[in-house]
Amino acid sequence: MKKFISKNFLADQDIEQLIGLQLRYGVITASVIVLLGGLIYLYQSGSSGMPSYHTFIGTKAGFTTANEIITGLKTINAKSVIQLGVIVLIATPILRIAFSLIGFILEKDRLYIGITFIVLSVMMISIFGGLKI
Repeated sequence: MKKFISKNFLADQDIEQLIGLQLRYGVITASVIVLLGGLIYLYQSGSSGMPSYHTFIGTKAGFTTANEIITGLKTINAKSVIQLGVIVLIATPILRIAFSLIGFILEKDRLYIGITFIVLSVMMISIFGGLKI
C-alpha cells in the first residue's frame, strides 16, 4: 500500500488527498444514512393506505432543531435519520473548508489563510444565524 503521508511532514499532495478523501467519504456516509432512513421510512409507513389527494392536509414542521433530531434518532424515527443524513451532507463542504484552512496554516500562506477564513466565517454565520435552538 502506498504511503499516505510523505517524509516532509505534510506536502501539498497529502493535504489534497486528505481533502479529497474527506469529501468522498462525507458524501458516501451521508448517502448511506439517507438510504437507511428511506428504508426505515418505507418499513414504518409503507403499508399505510393511499392518502386522499383531493384535499390538502399539512403536517407540522418537525425535525428542525438538534433536540428534535436527537430525540427522533433515539426512537429510530425515519424522518430524523434522513435529516441526520442531510446534516452530514451539509457538514461535508464545511469540513473541507476547515481542512483547507489548516493546510494553508501549515503552508504559512497568509493570503489564502485570510480568504479561506472569510469564506468559512460567512458560511458559519449563514448557517448559525438562523438556527433555532
